[in-house]
Amino acid sequence: MTLANLLPIVLQSSIFLLVLSLGLQADIRSALHLFMRPADLLRAIVAMNVLVPAFALAVILVFQLPHAVEVALVAIALSPVPPFLPLKAMKAGGQHAYTIGLLVAAALLSIVLIPLVLRLIDPLFPAPLAMPPAGIAKVVAVSVLLPLAIGILVRAVAPAIAGKAARPVIVTAAVVLVVALVPVLITAWPAILSLIGNGTVLALAALVAVGLVVGHVLAGPAPGESTVLALASGARHPGVAIALAHANFPDDTLVLPAMLLYLVVGALVAMPYVQWAKRGGFVAG
Repeated sequence: MTLANLLPIVLQSSIFLLVLSLGLQADIRSALHLFMRPADLLRAIVAMNVLVPAFALAVILVFQLPHAVEVALVAIALSPVPPFLPLKAMKAGGQHAYTIGLLVAAALLSIVLIPLVLRLIDPLFPAPLAMPPAGIAKVVAVSVLLPLAIGILVRAVAPAIAGKAARPVIVTAAVVLVVALVPVLITAWPAILSLIGNGTVLALAALVAVGLVVGHVLAGPAPGESTVLALASGARHPGVAIALAHANFPDDTLVLPAMLLYLVVGALVAMPYVQWAKRGGFVAG
């Protein structure tokens, strides 16, 4: 099995289990949390779907980067909230309801927002960009909405079972990701190294850093929400990003290594912010 075939399967399997574990600890009210707070939802959209993509496009237009990195920057910037967000957000003091609500809202809105933003930036990008809403809907439905709905339903019907199952499911998700992703990283390492240079790492790090800053600044006043939106803006859904990139450039073999490089760089850049937030920096203000 090739890297292009293996990586999406690994990510989707792990993400499905992770979001399922979140659903086992959530309810319908938390899932709809941001839809009941339109002002907070609007600020989140501006941070994630306007400012971060605008910065990514500016980097592409100003700097000469490898084509695969340009594709990765656009795909990453347009993708919705990462399903791994709740783990980091909870550790850093994020609010549970806001986190789940942002995950659901971003997933649903991405079906409309991604094609819209693609249409707006297409004239400025060196190659044609397009992805049908049906393709985006399939990815977010399978990786976010379906497992979350299953988890919420189980919790509503059998709360005791949900409470006992949540931790084993999340541990399984982590094991699946690590066991499968490490060999993928090793296999792709030569290709990843070939992308380093010419400002690639700096561009990826800057995208994450800008996302952290705009998310932290634009979040609502409640303690913990700034951390959640910062992490949501600085990191994105890898499954959607890969699907978006593959839909537009299926023959570019360096796109997936560029995505993997982003995951590594993003984790390293976000680490100091998470530690700072854990020490009390998450209080908005």
